[in-house]
Amino acid sequence: MNHLYPIFLKVHELNVLLVGGGFVATEKLEFLLKSSPEAQVTVVSKMFRPEFLELAEKSDTVTIITDSYHEKYLGGKHIVIAATDDKAVNRQIRNESKERFLLVNVADTPELCDFYLGGIVTKGNLKIAISTNGKSPTTAKRIRQLLEEVLPDELDDLLENLHTYRATLKGDFEYKVKAMNDVTEALVKSRSLISEE
Repeated sequence: MNHLYPIFLKVHELNVLLVGGGFVATEKLEFLLKSSPEAQVTVVSKMFRPEFLELAEKSDTVTIITDSYHEKYLGGKHIVIAATDDKAVNRQIRNESKERFLLVNVADTPELCDFYLGGIVTKGNLKIAISTNGKSPTTAKRIRQLLEEVLPDELDDLLENLHTYRATLKGDFEYKVKAMNDVTEALVKSRSLISEE
């Protein structure tokens, strides 16, 4: 059973610490920047893969520190991602983060994570997060690819139109919810009629 509570974080307004500069850290940074191009990320590592540096240099919001991990780097952070190739260091990062009540993700170690970086589908303003509860990131990736293919690019236009319509509605909250439910229900029904033809 999946007991995770999905939330969408404004990482452009939070301070993220990423420890590591290898393959896994590159993947984590790529995921963060793809989801939130202005994510505020400080990276600490003794070494960086060329691909990591190339990715980091494309962003004005990524700060690189060439150093070994030290607890001092947790200061002023909200979220921590441990992605070194040293399990003992990753556990140390996790333990020191927990002492400061920081949310932490330890790469490839679900039992040490407060959160997972799941698959994400983005179509303009629509964002869908996919979780397999840490069981199979590859499955989340495949589902993401499927949704990216089947969801039309015009969805963002639809969302903008619904937003404009919602702004014209008069009445109390209950009325607005009912009106939006009626409109979106009709959209779902018309979509199913199209797919049946």
